[in-house]
Amino acid sequence: MSMSDPIADLLTRIRNAQMVAKTTVAVPSSKVKLAIVQVLKDEGYIDGFQVATNDGKAELQIALKYYAGRPVIERLERVSRPGLRVYKGRNAIPHVMNGLGIAIVTTPQGVMTDRKARAVGVGGEVLCYVA
Repeated sequence: MSMSDPIADLLTRIRNAQMVAKTTVAVPSSKVKLAIVQVLKDEGYIDGFQVATNDGKAELQIALKYYAGRPVIERLERVSRPGLRVYKGRNAIPHVMNGLGIAIVTTPQGVMTDRKARAVGVGGEVLCYVA
């Protein structure tokens, strides 16, 4: 079965796994998903990840992070969709929760946080908000 929005699938699987307090979640792997998960790890929202092969297909296994019994990721929201892409210039990239959260942006220099995109001086497609 084909999937129309693999990034939304990744975010939904993470949200659902956190609601039932799972320690890990497995999703089909891709380069963009790896880049998004790397940003989440660098920002401290997840414990880690690894790529494993299951029946000849690459699978991304994400170790979720909890603090005092609650998930570290409180809000995970998809912004840009296949039917409605959201592009922002470097000065228009939004501040999530006044800087307490991050926006994950895909730019010509790669996938990065909103803060890094502003520092580099590039804009791009706003993929999701994480808080």
